[in-house]
Amino acid sequence: MENESIEAHGRTTDEAIRAALEQLGVTRDEVDVEVLAEGRSGVFGVGSQEARVRVTLIGDEYGDEVEDEENYSPPPQMATEEAEAARETLEHILDLLEFPNVVTVGGIEKDRDVTAIHLEVAGEDVGLLIGRHGETLSSVQFLVNACLSKRMPRDMRVIVDIEHYRERREQSLQGIALRTADRVRRDNRAVTLQPMPANERRIIHLTLQTSQHVSTESTGDGPERRVVVSPKQGAPSRRPSYGPPRGGYRG
Repeated sequence: MENESIEAHGRTTDEAIRAALEQLGVTRDEVDVEVLAEGRSGVFGVGSQEARVRVTLIGDEYGDEVEDEENYSPPPQMATEEAEAARETLEHILDLLEFPNVVTVGGIEKDRDVTAIHLEVAGEDVGLLIGRHGETLSSVQFLVNACLSKRMPRDMRVIVDIEHYRERREQSLQGIALRTADRVRRDNRAVTLQPMPANERRIIHLTLQTSQHVSTESTGDGPERRVVVSPKQGAPSRRPSYGPPRGGYRG
């Protein structure tokens, strides 16, 4: 059977996509989007044009059935209901901020005793919503969880991401941690990183926690708190035992 396809329109492309998703009752990652016309405001209403998109459900040419229905366990009904409530809450917050957006549920996963609802945001000028080192994004996430605190169970939390920023930032921080560890091992001296929020310092600590050559600790107060990567006592250095150290580092 051919995949279902509809056309929708709105003042902007994002509004048109959102209208199509609501009509189909699906999330953004379940469809392909083709922009038929970009929205245009015109001058004093003259020459204005609505945005139009064609949204097609993504399907499998061999069928969309689950391969092993006996082993398939969908998310609990309560979790899916809370996920939709979280999506609507975030969407409302962004609308109040006059930030054009499309919010979708990226997934629901349980890690130990905590159920995490992942929300994905797509929109224009996303850098403004992410902020420096993701600070604005973290504030938005905190606000969503605060708004839902009386409705959601205590073991459930909402994680907000924008254009996969969190994944890219985590990979970047892991790279920083590994390169810093290599420098500390080579020069046999501690390196102090730039100030970071708590969640980013945690990534540095976790990345290097099993290292045989370096250790990490946080120092400083408030927004100036940062990670110090130091050589472990007794760990061999890759720098030759003769001659002066190669270069230096001002932490």
